[in-house]
Amino acid sequence: METLAFIPSPSSGEIVIGPIPLRGYAFCIIVGVFIAVWLGGKRWVARGGQPGTVADIAVWAVPFGLVGGRLYHVVTDYQLYFGEGRDWVDAFKIWEGGLGIWGAIALGAVGAWIGCRRRGIPLPAYADAIAPGIALAQAVGRWGNWFNQELYGRPTDLPWAVRIDNGVDTGTFHPTFLYESLWCVGVALLVIWADRRFRLGHGRAFALYVAAYTVGRFWIEYLRIDEAHEIWGLRLNNWTSIVVFLAAVAYIVLSARLRPGREDVVEPVAEKTGGADDAGGADGTGTGTDGDATAKGSAEDEGKAAEDRADGPERAESAGGTSASTAG
Repeated sequence: METLAFIPSPSSGEIVIGPIPLRGYAFCIIVGVFIAVWLGGKRWVARGGQPGTVADIAVWAVPFGLVGGRLYHVVTDYQLYFGEGRDWVDAFKIWEGGLGIWGAIALGAVGAWIGCRRRGIPLPAYADAIAPGIALAQAVGRWGNWFNQELYGRPTDLPWAVRIDNGVDTGTFHPTFLYESLWCVGVALLVIWADRRFRLGHGRAFALYVAAYTVGRFWIEYLRIDEAHEIWGLRLNNWTSIVVFLAAVAYIVLSARLRPGREDVVEPVAEKTGGADDAGGADGTGTGTDGDATAKGSAEDEGKAAEDRADGPERAESAGGTSASTAG
């Protein structure tokens, strides 16, 4: 049956920005990172943190995440880079695609832990703030697979099928990149809603993101036809999704019992700065406790001076005599 409509694949895997050609895959990753940092920063400030903290920690988390994602991909798909007819140098060509989200999150968490530790910030609180942003970053990043014409699903004649002509396969296939992108947008919205509704804390918002993502990844992975290792009839990433989902749900349940509620303080430095500002306002503007005392004292002095002027010379003379006798 002929497909009546389909999503065309790009004629080139590059995006030209002015005089600079940029790989579409890399462009999507970069845009995703900016979205994650922007949204994470807004959520962090809303939780009582300082502006710029999320970006500072991302300097650690992002490089670690990229390395982790690439390592996971190369290790689990080693046949693509090692063996007869393969060039191991291709393992370093990250711009050609190939990032495993499991490795990216795992090693990215190590980088985030280092950054949080340097600033005295609890990692679970930071993870809760950036969780929806990570989901949106994945939603954007998946379009890099569209640029590379990779990781598509089974053949289909559905109107939203993606047209593939990459020298290996030709035809229309399930656009699994689109499915996962839309799913990740839904996950981000779910986490934002649940966080507002239930005031999730101590890493539970992040765990919800992980659990929700793995549910979608399971059925989307089941549609893919690219080469992958299988265990008992399921792709490796399906088994990973199951294990990670169970771990995330267990964390949510245990964390809610052991540490209910949400953190009162997410960034000690922000609390100290707030206290200093209050004190400064008291001294500088007269609105604090010390300022009130100063203002009260000034008012009393002015009142006494007014009384002295009203009593006239006699009072002044009497006061002068008293002072002279006391001094003597």
